[in-house]
Order: sequence, then structure tokens, then C-alpha cells
Amino acid sequence: MNQQKSYALPIAMMFALFFMVSFVTGLPSPMGVIVAKQFGASNFESQLGFLANFIAYAFMGIPAGIMLKKYGYKKTALSAIAVGFVGVGVQYFSGVAESFTVYLAGAFICGFSMCMLNTVVNPMLNTLGGGGNKGNQLIQFGGSINSIAATITPMLVGYLMGAAAGRTIEKANPALFLAMGIFAVAFVVLSFVAIPEPHMESASDRKVKQSHSPLSFRHFVLGAIAIFIYVGIEIGIPSTANLYMTASTSAANPGLGIDASTAGSIVGLYWLLMMVGRLVGASIGAKVSSKVMLISVSAAGLFFVLMAILSPLTSTITIPVLLTQVPISIFYLILCGLCTSIMWGGIFNLAVEGLGKYTASAAGIFMVMVCGGGIVPLIQGFVSDKIGYMGSYWVMFACLVYMLYYALVGCKNVNKDIPVE
Repeated sequence: MNQQKSYALPIAMMFALFFMVSFVTGLPSPMGVIVAKQFGASNFESQLGFLANFIAYAFMGIPAGIMLKKYGYKKTALSAIAVGFVGVGVQYFSGVAESFTVYLAGAFICGFSMCMLNTVVNPMLNTLGGGGNKGNQLIQFGGSINSIAATITPMLVGYLMGAAAGRTIEKANPALFLAMGIFAVAFVVLSFVAIPEPHMESASDRKVKQSHSPLSFRHFVLGAIAIFIYVGIEIGIPSTANLYMTASTSAANPGLGIDASTAGSIVGLYWLLMMVGRLVGASIGAKVSSKVMLISVSAAGLFFVLMAILSPLTSTITIPVLLTQVPISIFYLILCGLCTSIMWGGIFNLAVEGLGKYTASAAGIFMVMVCGGGIVPLIQGFVSDKIGYMGSYWVMFACLVYMLYYALVGCKNVNKDIPVE
């Protein structure tokens, strides 16, 4: 009881950081709609915000893992928060300067911050939960907080954008101010919170040369690839849907001509369903294995994406709550939020299972692979420019096929002979 009580505040702090990771990471989706209008960007170019944000993970993933081992969770998190504040500030300045390049620079800086924060929160929650099913359960609860922020972001920025004529970066300033404010508060609070440091190396530990690494484990390597693909799926599905709904019906690549506020609310439902899925995953996480959960949602995701691609535009449905009529294909894509909800926690839990002392290094490598959130949607955006919005979802279908493979076969630890103590 005492141990659980002493860990309550660190867990709450990790949940707060989960919120910020999602809020800032979600900004490029509605900002992509702004960019498409203000700068006349193509679908490919409108996804560059995601690329700038996520490609930073490729640069910072390994250094973040090293920071975690050398300086611990608290100092790494504080550094990340400070960098995030600067990144959002640069994005605000891009509106003042009316510069797409400055906006991309801000997104890139934010990517460094998000990478560092992700490096902290995932292994921390997994450790506090004791690994295994309970570790996965705690990550799923954190993911639910993550989804709340993801739900708010497109709705808030979509509301701020208003009519098509008013889509400029400056319209998003209130959301950027909110992000900077939360970063500032989090920095102050975290400065006074005591956080256990289970993976911080001592000076003597650093002198010991390891004979293996996380890359020595096949299930981790395949899991890292799965994370690359998963983040691309999570971002690509709603981002392209947002572009599709807000694009003009008379454009060369015609969309649905839905106003940004309504489209943002519909996309927000995707993230809301992710929260629902994570809450369900958290409630059953101690009883149902990560493998079973990942198999189930990967198969369901394949079904929803396939139905979205094959459904005719003439088949429509009224979105509950919003009472907005859209092609049923959009509804199937929104339902994918239930599937992507628990994938991150499931993959992370399966990939680091049995790694022992290599867990901290594994977290850094994982963060490198998060750059898939910028690369995969960019690929989808390129395909969308060539064969249309819905045709581009074959990219998502192929990604989900790999997810199912990892859940069925790739997650098995075949390197149990490697010492991990």
C-alpha cells in the first residue's frame, strides 16, 4: 500500500505529460488544413508539418535514451518541457512572420520535445506498473489522457479557424498560447515532484561495456518497425480524412467541401473513440494479454479500412452527436480510432518484455521509430495526390497487415538465452 501511495504523484505527473505529448503532436493535422488554404499547399506539402514534427524523433531518439540513463526521468522531462515551450513559441511567431518555413521549424523543435517526453513517460509508466499486463494497463490509462488532448486539438483549432476565408496561422494562436501555458505550469510542478529513477545509470555502470543491446532481440526489432508503422496509421487516418472533408468539391482532387469546424469535430470523434478504446483496454488490461488485444484491434482495423475504401460515396450516414451527414466511408475511418487506441501500449509492452537492463536503451530506439508518424502520412499524401483521397487508404491497409503479423508472430521472444540482469 505504501509503495502504491508513494507512486501516485509520479504517475499523475506522467499522465499530465501524456496530455501534452498528444496536444502538441496533434497540432499539425488542423494546421495542415490552414497551410493548404493560406499557402495553396498540395496534400503532400500539407503533411510536411507532421514530417517536421516526427522526423525530429529520428535525430533525438537515441540521445533521449542516453539522457534518460545518464540524467534520469526528471531532468530529461524538464529539458523536454523547456524545448517544447520554445517550439510552440516559434510556431506562434510563424503566424506573425506569415512564414511556412518558420512554422515547419517550430514543428521540428516541438518534435525534439515530444520525443524526449515519450522517452520518459512510456518506460516510467511500464515500470511503475511492474511490467507485464499491469504495466500495459497503466500505459493504456495514460493513453486515455493522451486521447483527451487529441480529441480537443482538432475541435479547438477547427473552431478557431472558422470559415475558409479565415484560415490563417494566426487564427490558431489561442491554442498555441494554451500549449505554452500548460508547458510552463508542468515545468514548475515537475520541479517539485519526487520521481523514482529505476533506469538511471551510476558512474560505475557506464564503464561496463554491454555485450548485447535491444537490437539483439528479434521481437524488439520487429516491434520497433511496428511502432514506426503504427504512428503513421494513427496520424494518417484522421489527417487525410480531415483534408478530404475540407477540400473543395470542385478541386482537381475533389473533397467533400465540409467547413473546417465541422470536419475538426468529426476528426475529434476519432480521437474520442481512441480514448474510449484505451479506457476499455485499461479496464481489461490486467486480465487480457497485450498479444490478444493487438490481434483483435489489428484485424478490426483492417476490416474498417477495407470497408471505407470499397464503400460508394452515395452511401451516407448521419454522424451521431454532430448530426452531420457524411459518406459512410468517413464513418468507417472514424471507427478506426477504436482500433488504434491500444496499439501503442500493446506494441511497447510486447517489444520490451524480457529486455531487463536494456529497457531504457530500447525506449530511445523506439523514439527514433516514431518518425513514422511523419513519413507514412507523407507517403499517403503523395498517393492521395495521384489516385485520390480514398485510394490512398490502401497505404493504411498495408500497414495494418504488418501490425497483424507482428501481433500473431513477430512479438515472440526467441532470444531468451541473452542475459538481461
